[in-house]
Amino acid sequence: MAEAVDILFINPGDRKQIYQALGDEFSAIEPPVFAGLFATYARQKGASVAIYDAPAHGVSAAEVARVATEEYDPKLIVIVVYGFQPSASTQNMTAAGSVATEIKKLAPTSKVMMTGTHPAALPARTMDEEAIDFLCDLEGPVTIHKTLEAVKAGVENFGDIPSLWWRDEDGHIHQPRAAEPLLSNLDEEIPGIAWDLMPMDKYRAHNWHSFDHIHDRAPYAAIHTSLGCPYKCSFCCINAPFGKSSYRCWSPDSVIQEIDFLVENYGIKNIKFVDEMFVLNKHHVMGICEKLQSRDYDVNIWAYARVDTVQDEFLDALKGAGINWLCLGIESASDHVRDGALKKYGNDDIKDVVRRIQGAGIYIIGNYIFGLPDDNVARMQATLDLALDLNCEFANFYSAMAYPGSKLYDLAVAKGIALPETWKDFSQHGTNALPLANDHCSAAEILEFRDNAFDQYFHHQPYLDMVNAKFGQDVVDHLDRMVKIPLRRKLLEDRQAA
Repeated sequence: MAEAVDILFINPGDRKQIYQALGDEFSAIEPPVFAGLFATYARQKGASVAIYDAPAHGVSAAEVARVATEEYDPKLIVIVVYGFQPSASTQNMTAAGSVATEIKKLAPTSKVMMTGTHPAALPARTMDEEAIDFLCDLEGPVTIHKTLEAVKAGVENFGDIPSLWWRDEDGHIHQPRAAEPLLSNLDEEIPGIAWDLMPMDKYRAHNWHSFDHIHDRAPYAAIHTSLGCPYKCSFCCINAPFGKSSYRCWSPDSVIQEIDFLVENYGIKNIKFVDEMFVLNKHHVMGICEKLQSRDYDVNIWAYARVDTVQDEFLDALKGAGINWLCLGIESASDHVRDGALKKYGNDDIKDVVRRIQGAGIYIIGNYIFGLPDDNVARMQATLDLALDLNCEFANFYSAMAYPGSKLYDLAVAKGIALPETWKDFSQHGTNALPLANDHCSAAEILEFRDNAFDQYFHHQPYLDMVNAKFGQDVVDHLDRMVKIPLRRKLLEDRQAA
C-alpha cells in the first residue's frame, strides 16, 4: 500500500470509449495538466498529494476505485474532469461518474469532489446525478485546499467555502454563497506541474505532431503558459471554469524553467502548449521564444493561434524557438457562419495567413467545423473545398456539438434540439456521436458529411504528395493505416436501417 495522502487527484477517461479503435495507435495520450497544477498548489500549502491517471494506465473505473481507496486512503478524492479540447471534459464525464460510483461502493464514507469544465458548466445537475460530496464550480485550487482543511477539521457545514457545492448528511445539496477569486500570480501560486506524480513513460504525442519523426512520439509533455481565453466563440466552453472570458499568463522565465525541467529530467522533445490561444500577446509570445532560442534544445512544440492573431514578426521567432506546428481555428469557408462563431475575417485572410506560416517553415493543423447554426450542405461543401485548397499538413474535422458551457448548448436547450443521451456521446469519434442539428441539416447529414470529408481529405492525392515530399513515405503509410480504421456510427446505421 502506498503512503496515505491528503488529496488524491484522479484523471478519468477511457480512450476506447472516446476514440474507438483510433485510440490504440493514432490519438495522443495526454498528461493531466490541471491535476498536475492543482497538485502543485496543494503541495505549496503543505498538503500531501498523489495523482492517478486512469487513461494512461488503461484501467477500468472499478480498478481506479480500488487503487484510490486501498492504496492511497486519501482524506479527499478530487476527480479532475478536464481535457485538451473543449469537448474533452463533457465526453469524459461518463468515465468520471463511473469512477465516483465505484469509489462510493467500496468506501461509502470517502469524500469525493469533482472539478473541471463540465462540472463548472452544469454544477447543479452534476451534484444531482453523480455520487459525489463536493463540486467546485470555478477555477479549483483554492477551493480544493479549503475543502481539505474543512474535512480534516471534521466540520459538517461547508457553507463558508467559496465556489463549493456540497451535500449534507441528509443528502441535501447546498450552493456556494460566494465565488472564489481567480488566482492572480500564477508564477508564485502554481509554479509548474507536479510531473513526479505522473507516469511519464505512458504519454505520447499526437501522430501529426511527430510527422518529422513518426516513430518517436514519446516522451511527451503538455504545459500551460496561460489560462483562459479573451474570446467568446459560440461553440467553445473553455472559460466555464473561470466564470468569464479571462486571460492570465505565467512569465517567460517560469515557462522556460518548466521546459528546462522536462528536457533535463525526462528527455522531453515533443511539447504541447495547452493554452487555448498561445499566439496572442506579443510580450508573452516573444519572451518565451527568446528564452527557447537561448537554449540548445531540439524541441518540437505545437500551439494554438487564430487567423487574426498571427503577426509576421512572430513567425521567425516561433520557428526559431522550435514551435514547428500551429493549430488554426479556420472553422468554415462561409463568412456568415464564421460571423455566428464570432470570427470576423475572410477567406483571403485565411489563405494569406496559411501561406505566410508555411513560408516560415511552420506546419499547420487546420480545424474545421461542419454544422454550425447557419451551415447548410452548400456551405459545408465550401468549407471542405477550402480545406482541400489550403492543403494544410494536417486537418481536424469536427461536427458542431453543443458542449455544456457554450452558447450553442444554451441555444440547443432553449430550442429543444436533441442532445446526446449520455455524456460520452459528446465525443466526436464516438459510436453514438450526435451532432447539433440546425434549421438546414439533420444531425445525421452533418455527421455523414464530416466523416466523408475526413475520408476525402486524407485520400486527396495533392495532400498525400505534399506529405510524402515533406515527411516521407513512412508518414503516408501511417496515414493510410489511420484512414482504414472504421468508425462505427449508430446514428447513420439507424438511418440506413429505417
